[in-house]
Amino acid sequence: MPSATARLLRAHQVPESYREPGILSGYRPPQSSASECLLSLFGMNNETLNIWTHLVPAGYFLWLLLSRLGSTAGPEAGTGPYLAYLGTCALYPLASSAAHALGALGGHGRHRAFCCDYAALSLYGLGSALAYSAYVFPLEWVGSTFHDFYVPVAVLNSVLSTGLSCYSRFLEAERPHLSKAFRTLAFVYPYIFDSIPVFYRLSRSCSEASLPLHSRHSLCALLTFLSFTSHLPERLAPGSFDFIGHSHQVFHVCGILGTLFQLEAVSVDMAERRGRLPLPSALGTFGSLGMGAAASLAILGLCFRSLRPEPPPREKSH
Repeated sequence: MPSATARLLRAHQVPESYREPGILSGYRPPQSSASECLLSLFGMNNETLNIWTHLVPAGYFLWLLLSRLGSTAGPEAGTGPYLAYLGTCALYPLASSAAHALGALGGHGRHRAFCCDYAALSLYGLGSALAYSAYVFPLEWVGSTFHDFYVPVAVLNSVLSTGLSCYSRFLEAERPHLSKAFRTLAFVYPYIFDSIPVFYRLSRSCSEASLPLHSRHSLCALLTFLSFTSHLPERLAPGSFDFIGHSHQVFHVCGILGTLFQLEAVSVDMAERRGRLPLPSALGTFGSLGMGAAASLAILGLCFRSLRPEPPPREKSH
């Protein structure tokens, strides 16, 4: 029977692609079984808080979605983009927590789990764009060429994001720095494009109630970028933040806080601007989301078929 307190390894005992800068201990044994990975949720290792900092919020977002869908009055007219967006808010932390939980799987399991994580995060970017197009766009931009092409470009960006981030998995072992650069670009560019309407409204210094919330979301997005790329604080004190406080945990917390601020901002805009923006069609909303999801699934299928077996891990004497 696998134990939640399985033997943990130090950095020199796991393959280089498993190691994180500044994290010296707390690694789960590579080639673990699925049951061992799931049981590790209940024992402290360097992935435990990465899992729970996204698993709990995923449950909260899912509860919000089900509450909306299950209300006695049913979903209101024009709330399709909000529901699609809320669904992606629940999907990406759920996929992330699953990827971190299964990150010690043997064979192709680890790569497949993280590729699914990237695809879910790309769909969250598309969900944000759908909500922004419907509720957040500057009123003077509504009906413009940019507005007309905003969602189609966001669909394309979502597909490119999934493709580039999944491709980065193939570079991780031999070219880790390039892999990290590709993965960062895969999510930074769509975020910047999606946020153009928000940045424009913030630059006008209006007194709308949602703008402070959009500002906090933007600040959290900046903090997620800095924590993901800097590996601080563990770089400054290797081994001191192996279990609690390392940069990926900060990345997760800032990302979730940003989503909470974004969700509140979208809700405020949806309520205050009702009747001032054209109601989007359900077909356009869910058709766009469906196209992005179908393309991402196709990319995942290609990646899964192309993955090559990993060499067996070798422990180094120390």
